[in-house]
Amino acid sequence: MPDDLRVVFESRNLAACSDRSLVLSAAGIPHQIVQDAGGCALLVAADRSAEAVQELQLFDEENPPVVKKPPRTLPYQDAMPGIAAYIVIVCFVAWLAGVTAMGENWLAAGRVDGELIRDGQWWRLFTALTLHAGLSHLAGNLVFGSFFGFFAGRLLGPGVAWLTILLAAGTGNLLNTMLLESAHRSIGASTAVFAALGLLAGFVWRAKLMSQERWSYRVGPIVGGLALLMFTGTGDANTDIGAHLMGFVSGFGGGLLLVRFIDDLQSRRLQLICGGSAFLLLLIAWQSALLNSPVAAIM
Repeated sequence: MPDDLRVVFESRNLAACSDRSLVLSAAGIPHQIVQDAGGCALLVAADRSAEAVQELQLFDEENPPVVKKPPRTLPYQDAMPGIAAYIVIVCFVAWLAGVTAMGENWLAAGRVDGELIRDGQWWRLFTALTLHAGLSHLAGNLVFGSFFGFFAGRLLGPGVAWLTILLAAGTGNLLNTMLLESAHRSIGASTAVFAALGLLAGFVWRAKLMSQERWSYRVGPIVGGLALLMFTGTGDANTDIGAHLMGFVSGFGGGLLLVRFIDDLQSRRLQLICGGSAFLLLLIAWQSALLNSPVAAIM
């Protein structure tokens, strides 16, 4: 190399210098790389420096730097109205069932019953979500339902979140019932709890609300949701694992669909309509259950 050298490129990144060294080599321009504590630089003979700079400029134009897209962000919404409605409705139905209000056997009238659902009693897919076998069963579903429902409500809004959770849980009960024998019976809001978890996983993944730089970040919501499903959704012989899994799968599908309407989620009117629709669906389901209960049939 001659004594009269010019710096044509410098960077703190050795890889960037190496890439441009290849460019100069391909162009037949002699050069050398020098390194120090501050980074590295490319040196070229003065009489060929203009040519080298031009080659490097062409390389930069053809290979613009990749701009990393930040994770998408959504303004958080008030989730508390949905949480409050969930707690009040589940506790109210528990009280009605406990005191056998109106002389009805609420458990028999509203539980999932594979044979009766196959005969057309669709309301059981939803009424069973509000029934519980005891205080510990009720308390567990209140805690986990409020926990997952809180985050779903923050992202999606309380009305949209809980209507989707209700529909996904009903779908989960239907799928589970169809896959099991007709004698299958179950109660509890746990299907809705895992529908909420699936909803979160599907929506966060599809909407790209987490960093997209690495594949592990991209699939993080799915892996996290499945891990929580396995950790909290399995238990003793009385645990309806199928309902939990189907609830999660149905909720996940609901989350994927809702991404299409992501720009409408801030609408207060939409939230009120969806919240009212969820309450109305439960009301109609219980009205149908009580009108078709064994007690009502006798009367």
